[in-house]
Amino acid sequence: MTATPLRDAPSPTAVGGRGSYWITTFGCQMNKADSERMAGILESMGYSEAQAELEADLVLYNTCTIRDNAEQKVYSYLGRQAQRKRVNPNLTLVVAGCVAQQEGESLLRRVPELDLVMGPQHANRLDVLLAQVEQGQQVVATEEHHILEDITTARRDSSICGWVNVIYGCNERCTYCVVPSVRGKEQSRLPEAIKLEMEGLAAQGFKEITLLGQNIDAYGRDLPGITPEGRRQHTLTDLLQFVHNVEGLERIRFATSHPRYFTERLIDACADLPKVCEHFHIPFQSGDDDVLKEMARGYTVDRYRRIIDRIRERMPDASISADVIVAFPGETDAQYRRTLDLIEEIGFDQVNTAAYSPRPNTPAANWPNQLSEEVKVERLREINAVVERVARERSARYAGRTEQVLVEGINPKDPEQVMGRTRTNRLTFFSGENGRWQPGDLVEVRIEEVRAFSLSGTAQP
Repeated sequence: MTATPLRDAPSPTAVGGRGSYWITTFGCQMNKADSERMAGILESMGYSEAQAELEADLVLYNTCTIRDNAEQKVYSYLGRQAQRKRVNPNLTLVVAGCVAQQEGESLLRRVPELDLVMGPQHANRLDVLLAQVEQGQQVVATEEHHILEDITTARRDSSICGWVNVIYGCNERCTYCVVPSVRGKEQSRLPEAIKLEMEGLAAQGFKEITLLGQNIDAYGRDLPGITPEGRRQHTLTDLLQFVHNVEGLERIRFATSHPRYFTERLIDACADLPKVCEHFHIPFQSGDDDVLKEMARGYTVDRYRRIIDRIRERMPDASISADVIVAFPGETDAQYRRTLDLIEEIGFDQVNTAAYSPRPNTPAANWPNQLSEEVKVERLREINAVVERVARERSARYAGRTEQVLVEGINPKDPEQVMGRTRTNRLTFFSGENGRWQPGDLVEVRIEEVRAFSLSGTAQP
């Protein structure tokens, strides 16, 4: 970490706990969970959430570097705030997350108005780092750091559905991915600490928890202990069994999974534990074995098929979502079409699609066989149409069925409706009946209208 005294200290109003803050989050659920924790720290310091970004005394951008467009958007936002800072030097500017980790001190050279640049592993230390800023220092915190047990109180964007980190970092070395270099090595939290956090959320009225990890199936492999059967003592399967009895929780989910580590034992546990929802997010990235090998993913398409077959054998109605990359360096049209075929064959409920984007410090970024932007745009257009059609076909199974929906809140587009999700993670809308249904209610809803990614229906008496 570097701390350089380059300017006058911001006023106590800006940093001392009497100002307002604004956080903009880019990227994945891990970033959203980090932002909630940082908001909790800021509020414990005495900050209050600002009504508008351009009115805040402290502005924090929690950044993502998975795609180049997300990274460039951050610089656009920073340019606007830098102009504010030239007028109001007491404004505190913070860049957190993966772009901060990747760029480090070079961010200060590009945006000298910044006060704090901090990697994701330092999210729990925001108050300590801001104290240094208050002393007039520009701070860069990107060194490798052992993540201490999280004792912060997150400010949750939902009072019903919460995120709980169970493992930080990633030890994989996918040739396209910058995550290991910006989020660091895998660090699993102890099961007792995870359960304690879940119990605290349940006591506050949370009904659903999603356990988070960049590679959540790897949970526990850095923790000590071997069972009498010769397997690791701490696995995701064991964790699910350990936290399942948290009183007050109705549903448990987890993400994101890696096919290399997704086991039959885990599938069986999900089928046997009533609170674990029948929804699995398992990225496959490509439908071609040679492309998967170039990506260094560590599994084959057949291995992926066997995972899905086993899930559907145990949980026939389970929903499957995934991530996929098109136009990876050297991907031929035939290889791309195998990806389309796999989407049709599996019948995904949802697939997050992206065209390959070269990222700094990744092997694939330097390969000479990069595909043109025209190919990327065309393949992305075509695959998105296939994904939507397949999702609509999958949604058709809900028509006329009654589904249990956990109410999360009011439909922002129709205040007469509430919205929530089925156990299989389908967003569902229905009448709030003049306040009868409140967040946290579990409601049986007869599905009357199906769309590719959402449903509508009527609550049953």
